[in-house]
Amino acid sequence: MSRDEHGPEGGPERTFAALPPARGRGFARTWWGRAWLAALEDAALEAAAVKAGRRLARAGEVGALTVRPGRVTAVVREPKGTAHRADVLLPELSEQEWDRFVDLAVEQAGHLAALLDGDLPSHLIEDAAVRGIELLPGLGELEPECDCGAWDHCGHTAALCHQVARLLDEDPFVLLLMRGRGESTVLRELHQRSTAPPDEPAAPGEPYEAEGVDAAEAWAAADILPALPALPAVPAAPGGPPSYDAGTAPTPAVDPVALRYLAGRTAQDAHRLLGRALGNGGPGEPDHRAPTAAEDVVRLADGTVPDAVAERLAEGSGRGREGLATAVRAWRLGGPAALAVLDEEWPVQGAALARARAALDSAWETGERPSFRPEGNRWTVPDEGVQLRLGPDGRWWPFRTEGGHWVPAGAPDRNPATALAAARPAPQAPVPRGA
Repeated sequence: MSRDEHGPEGGPERTFAALPPARGRGFARTWWGRAWLAALEDAALEAAAVKAGRRLARAGEVGALTVRPGRVTAVVREPKGTAHRADVLLPELSEQEWDRFVDLAVEQAGHLAALLDGDLPSHLIEDAAVRGIELLPGLGELEPECDCGAWDHCGHTAALCHQVARLLDEDPFVLLLMRGRGESTVLRELHQRSTAPPDEPAAPGEPYEAEGVDAAEAWAAADILPALPALPAVPAAPGGPPSYDAGTAPTPAVDPVALRYLAGRTAQDAHRLLGRALGNGGPGEPDHRAPTAAEDVVRLADGTVPDAVAERLAEGSGRGREGLATAVRAWRLGGPAALAVLDEEWPVQGAALARARAALDSAWETGERPSFRPEGNRWTVPDEGVQLRLGPDGRWWPFRTEGGHWVPAGAPDRNPATALAAARPAPQAPVPRGA
């Protein structure tokens, strides 16, 4: 039902479809939902009735809920199929109390913004209570009515209260409706009170007429409106992160050095993406694929990293300092694709193997081709300590041995001879005689 729909008697009313069973979860996540259940437990004389109601609500035995000022109603079924109409009554606020509540809500921008965002600030409830306005139910205010004949809260009204707590979690305006005002009325009065001149306060309930421009007039004036301002230029460099030195010992779970480094890297990435969006950007097309955790660790390690952060990254990646340095080297050459070629080995078979051999045969003249030892996608020249690795896209990545480990030696190339030349160490210049 619409938030603005009215019941048969003309007053505000909202009907909610029956909620699904609540097995394996609590009935209230918000503090105001828990306060509602606390009021039920305080009002019920028999704890057994509260437990029976919780079981019925958890099993999904509460039908559609109808909420109107001062009352919430639903049909509750027992396990054997007997249905009972259950009502829970809550006193409405007086006109004077509503006036004071609206004035209080608009006094602080935070209160008003929270209400418009579907939140019920605890400070607003506390401030309202100080002024004698009780929004949450107090002791004995949740009055039960049930056709089962119980004079106090029974399992049926307790089940209804548990479902109301779930509704309040999602929409605190349900509580305001039970106290006498529908959401549209509350928002209209908040808007009127917050925008009315100080010497001409808007009367509660007075129709609100918003000022605006006729759509046809706005369309006709489109050609004479000034042009939009030019986009701002991309800053020359990303901004630095703020200082996190609060003069007190940091929380054990927070590392200020790591936090500052992450903030700085985020600023660098934002600067790069902004430049790309405005046409001044860096090389390549944007990669919209979310990086894996393993890739993100290497990305974060690419730069001037504080020692403590570098140690955490090396340990978290499982590579160690030396292995992480090799991974960063690959990342700089080709990002995720280069990292996959560094870490992964796959078999080259069938047509892919035939294409690889043909590329190797055509890259050198007869008798000049090096002697390769193929193992999967890795083709090694044992006598030279160099290697070509075939990527899934058909490009060859050059590798060489350094310190007993294979490390990337350059960018990939479609021509294996070009890639192998990058893997071979550059010839040393002859030392002049007598030097």
